[in-house]
Amino acid sequence: MTDTIAHPYPFSPPDRLNLDPRYAELRRDEPLVRVQLPYGEPAWLATRHADVRMVLGDPRFSRAASAGRDEPRNVPEQRESGILGMDPPEHTRLRRVVAKAFTARRVEQLRPGTRRVAGELVDGMVAAGAPADLVVHLATPLPIRVICDLLGVPVTDQDRFHTWSEAIVSTTALSPERAREYVDNLFGYMAGLVEQRRTTPTDDLIGAMVRMRDSDGDRLSEDELVRLAAGLLAAGHETTVNQIPNLVYVLLTNPEQWARLCAEPGLVPSAVEELMRFVPLGATAAFPRYATEDVEVGGVLVRAGEPVVVSIHSANRDERVFTDADQIDLARPVNPHVAFGHGVHHCVGAQLARMELQVVLETLVERTPGLRLAVPEPELTWKTGLLVRGLTSLPVSW
Repeated sequence: MTDTIAHPYPFSPPDRLNLDPRYAELRRDEPLVRVQLPYGEPAWLATRHADVRMVLGDPRFSRAASAGRDEPRNVPEQRESGILGMDPPEHTRLRRVVAKAFTARRVEQLRPGTRRVAGELVDGMVAAGAPADLVVHLATPLPIRVICDLLGVPVTDQDRFHTWSEAIVSTTALSPERAREYVDNLFGYMAGLVEQRRTTPTDDLIGAMVRMRDSDGDRLSEDELVRLAAGLLAAGHETTVNQIPNLVYVLLTNPEQWARLCAEPGLVPSAVEELMRFVPLGATAAFPRYATEDVEVGGVLVRAGEPVVVSIHSANRDERVFTDADQIDLARPVNPHVAFGHGVHHCVGAQLARMELQVVLETLVERTPGLRLAVPEPELTWKTGLLVRGLTSLPVSW
C-alpha cells in the first residue's frame, strides 16, 4: 500500500444519528482515502455511491481473502465471520440454504401475522399509559417474535438469546472474554434446538435446515448449520431492534415529516426506504474486502492484497445520486440506497426488515397519530460500544 498517511477511523465517535461532515468533504475531494481502524492493517475507505457499489459487487474484491490477514477491524481479536467471511461458491452454497425463507413472497405471507403482533404491542403500550418506552413495548419484542416464529425458536427464551446476540454487534460494549462467552452460549443454545428437531421434526426454518443437513451432508456441515442458524437469529432481530426507534426518532424530531406520514399513510413504503437511506445505522465500517488484483477505484489504484472498507452511510448521502441528499423526502421517487448492502452479501433478510418497519410505521400512524417525544431530545440516551447506533430508550406520549 502507498505510504500516504492513514487517518484514524472512525473519524469521530457516533453522535446520535448525525453523519460526520468529513464524509461530504471526502466525497468531493478524496473519494478513496487511507484509514486506520482501531485494530488491524491500514485500509482504503470508499465514500462515494458508485465506488461503494463497485467494491461490494465486483468479484475482484474478496471477503474470504481476509483469512490469515490482520484485517482492519474495531475489536482487538479477529472474530469468525461465518457466511459473511465467504466468497462464492462457498457463500452461495450456504446462502441457498436459507434464501427461500426470505423471499418477497414468503415475507408477504408473514405480514398479516406481523400486523397482529404490532397491533397487540401498540395496544399494550397505550394501555400501560404515557409516557411509555417504545424500545421496551414495541421495538424489541416485535422483531424477536417475528424471527422466532420464522426460525422456530421459543420466544420465551428471548431474554437469553437477545443478551447473547449483543456479542455480534459489540465493539467495546463487551470485553473480548464476555463476547466469546456470549457467542459460545448462542451457538450452544442453537445446537440444542437442532438436536430437538432430530427428535421432534418441525416445519420451521431450523427444522428444514436440519432435514437438509441430514439428507445431504455435502450441502451443510453440522457446524455450518449451527452457526448459520445462530447468525440468522442474532442478525434477524438485532439490527431491526435498533432501527425501529431510530426511524421513529427521526420522524418525531422532524414533526412535519410525522404529520405528513399521518396525513398520507400510503407513503409508508417509500418513507421506509428514505429513512433507511437517511439513518446511518452503522457506527463504523466493517467487513473489509481485499483486492485480488490491481483495481482502480474512484481514480485510485488499489493494489492486489490491499483491503478496502466502505461507508454505506456516506454512499447514501452522495449528492451525485440523491437530490438534496441531506434532506428527508418521504416520497423520493428514485431511491437506490445501499442500506442493505450490495452484491453477493446483500442482506438476505432485507425484505423481512422492510416489512417489519413498514408494519411498525403503519400501526403507529393508525393508532397513535399524536405520537411525540415524552422527554426533551437532549435527555435521550444512546447505546455505545456497538457496530450499530441505537437508543437505550425512547419515551413517547400520544
